[in-house]
Amino acid sequence: MAVLEKNFLISLAENAVKSALKLGASEAEAYVYDGQTTNIGIELGQISKTNRIIDRGIGIRITLNKAIGFAYTNIIGDPQAIEATAAQALSAAKASKPDPDWHGLPQNKPYNTTQGTFDQKIVDLSPEDLVKITVTMLDAASEVNQQVLPIEGGVGSGYAANAIANSNGIAAFDRGTITECSLATLAKDANTTTPVCFEFDASRNHHLNPAWVGKEAAKLALSALKPKPVPTQTSKVILTPLALQDLFAYTLMSAIKADSVQRNQSPFKDKLGTQVASENLTIYDDGLYPGGLRTAVFDGEGVPQQKTPIIEKGILQNFLYDTYSAKKTNKESTGNAARAAYLSTPNITPSNFHILPGNKTPQQLLSETEEGFIISYLQGAHSSNPVSGEFSVVANPCWKIKNGEITHPCNAIMLAGNIFELLKNITIIGANERQMGSIIAPWVLAEGMKIIGK
Repeated sequence: MAVLEKNFLISLAENAVKSALKLGASEAEAYVYDGQTTNIGIELGQISKTNRIIDRGIGIRITLNKAIGFAYTNIIGDPQAIEATAAQALSAAKASKPDPDWHGLPQNKPYNTTQGTFDQKIVDLSPEDLVKITVTMLDAASEVNQQVLPIEGGVGSGYAANAIANSNGIAAFDRGTITECSLATLAKDANTTTPVCFEFDASRNHHLNPAWVGKEAAKLALSALKPKPVPTQTSKVILTPLALQDLFAYTLMSAIKADSVQRNQSPFKDKLGTQVASENLTIYDDGLYPGGLRTAVFDGEGVPQQKTPIIEKGILQNFLYDTYSAKKTNKESTGNAARAAYLSTPNITPSNFHILPGNKTPQQLLSETEEGFIISYLQGAHSSNPVSGEFSVVANPCWKIKNGEITHPCNAIMLAGNIFELLKNITIIGANERQMGSIIAPWVLAEGMKIIGK
């Protein structure tokens, strides 16, 4: 990959800010992005496509008498194009109403260092290297059992650099890499075709284990053969990180955003310092987590990312802020402003949402679950109510636990409940944490879950 240099990107951002101020902006901010990804696609067990995407651009946000304007361009090599983009942002501000709650862009602050977020080996990966990784993953799956069919998946690598500058003296640069592989499988026998099962691995460093992904995806599909029906009941459930990511992304993660609280759309409003979850539960939003998939030096506004306690031993400690929501209530930003590269203005987003692990191994967690279910795959979590926390999701496949052991797969079941009640019913937390998207979590055991079967 040919990447743009640090000094060039910072100069680009600083010059864009100068152009915006020269045109008459009260404040100006420029965010420059240089991203490159390579992907190998899998369809029906075969490599189906290879693509490489290079995306570069600059987004300019300006204010004029408390009115905000934004524009972007992917033409970054032409100073006139950037000046025209600044002019478009200014025009947008002139057409907008002043926002009385706007209290300025962030100020310059010292940055923390991050660990494990960049690996030159990933930058140097060729499409041929990624094809080899893909073949390794597919071969590992096929070696488990001929009943397993890889359906889709892929292998990818990516590099992203960003620079930001504003009229308050911020001028910063960061870069990072990621590589990932995933495989979705199903299994067939004479009478049964399983639901799709899924496994993946992702890392900021070149430490993928494609053979493990292929093997685990195949084993999961095999373990879902011959499911049995489940009667409606109230039961214990073990939720894996994949299930927690689905459930929390549309409920809990919304409730802890300061803008949700300020709009009266969070049940956590006025509950700081109170018990909102089991005392077993501690959650941090850790923007500096070593090697985290969302770890970075600064957020989408140039504010230093940090480790923010959200819930400690069940007590609600903090909300997540960007600069706008923080200044509305005389708070400090927690460094949680995120962007869609250069294409958007910032919005509040968790970084690495870290559920602290306990000390129970998976086997110990199973042994303490006399009867229940283990849940990984959920459908319909996006329809959860982020304000009330009500959810109704389908788990398919899932597995029955009896006498401390996984005994058999189950037909599709529905889980119904309230996420904020579920938080209070988490009784045991495992030690086997892993990262799934924005969440870093172990298995957790929750009691009193309503299971709707047939």
